[in-house]
Amino acid sequence: MSQSLVERLAEFSSRSGFAALPDDVVEECKRILLDSLGCALAAVAEPGARKAVEFASLLGGASGDATLIGASGKVSIFGAAFANADLVNALDMDAVVPPGHVTPYVVPGALAVAEAGHKPGKDLIAALAVAHEMSYRIGKATDYLRDIKDGEVTIPPVYGYSSTVFGATAAVAMVQGLSEETLGHALGIAASIAPVNAMRAWMMHTPSTTIKYMLAGTLPQTALTAAHLAEFGHRGDLRILDDAEFGWPRFIGTTRWEPERITAGLGSDWKFVTEQAYKPYPHCRILHAPLDALREIVETHDLAPEEIDSIKTWGEPFVQQPVWLNRTIAEPRDAEFSIAHGLAVGAHRVPPGRDWLDPELVHSRSVLELMEKVSYEPHADYVSAISGHPAARPSRVEVTARGQTFVGERSYPKGVPSPDPATRMTTEDLVAKFRHNAGGVLPESNVAAVVDAVLGLEAVADVSTLMDCVRPPR
Repeated sequence: MSQSLVERLAEFSSRSGFAALPDDVVEECKRILLDSLGCALAAVAEPGARKAVEFASLLGGASGDATLIGASGKVSIFGAAFANADLVNALDMDAVVPPGHVTPYVVPGALAVAEAGHKPGKDLIAALAVAHEMSYRIGKATDYLRDIKDGEVTIPPVYGYSSTVFGATAAVAMVQGLSEETLGHALGIAASIAPVNAMRAWMMHTPSTTIKYMLAGTLPQTALTAAHLAEFGHRGDLRILDDAEFGWPRFIGTTRWEPERITAGLGSDWKFVTEQAYKPYPHCRILHAPLDALREIVETHDLAPEEIDSIKTWGEPFVQQPVWLNRTIAEPRDAEFSIAHGLAVGAHRVPPGRDWLDPELVHSRSVLELMEKVSYEPHADYVSAISGHPAARPSRVEVTARGQTFVGERSYPKGVPSPDPATRMTTEDLVAKFRHNAGGVLPESNVAAVVDAVLGLEAVADVSTLMDCVRPPR
């Protein structure tokens, strides 16, 4: 019998130790980890994240083995993975790569196991590399949120990030040191117990659920379950990815299944680094290019919010859905997706970070009044632009104030690899973002120690020493 796709992925995972990784992949994984820790630290007071931390304490374990980022204590690896996933994703400021929000689902499980097992930083880097590469490739093999059909962006009828369960499981299994055969069974089990893709319901219903497009903590929990059950001897379905009719592609409702995108150059061509992106703003990615243009306008012309008569915006066409058009802001998580609210906050010149979602700003009279002056329409050049480059997000902003109209345009948002080198967030940019996010949560000595440890992660002998630094002193 020929090698199954699950077995191919298990082989790739087992052969992708640290020594096999290209330098740019190693560096990207360290950048992803630093950014993720900062996003989690910024979210420690966010209401939804606090609920996840409270839930983590219920998840058992005889002793505390893994760190709750930004908290003084430890919990079980299941509890830490659940809470840290939500913390990373809470402000919607986490790193993104196709199929979307991969990082908050694939990092926390591997991180918790690495800490509890006192594993070296090299093991964690390798696990994160495989998790992101696998998720990227499977994302490219299935329906995508920005697929173009008949000249228009068409949102799939079923969509979400359940596909990241394979990368998350592989990462946990790699850190555990499971054999290639056992890792394959873990992947087969993961496919059978993965969360549903409920993102379209979240898009279409307002008020939308505050667990977002997927409850982040469920994904690493699923990965941990699959890896441990395989280690204990459970058998997974090794053919579950090869059966488009009754297997995993059918489970998630994808209308496109192109497994050759998963296997082509697997192990030699690392593709995720070409599209790995970072978010300067704690807001849905769809608004980042317009926010770049808007903030340049208000800062260049020193515009105060009360001077603005209107903000007209043109951007991504597929966001004409209730979750993005919503103007009723009951929770901070509503604010993370409302186009009108996001632009209103952006015009207030508040440094991006947790302050953007401070309830006093979110519900301030100034923001709510300006929100009513915001309009949004699809950009006419969007389809042609994204057809030419996947990172393209053509956007236009017109701000009317002082009897004048100020115009700003962008082809690519800050944070993406693109033909414009200025859009890439450098490591220095990410360090500055981390310092801003960690400030006020950790003392400066801890902040500096985390930066040094993550950027030199391959030399860290025990990941638990890094995690000691993301806990505030008692």
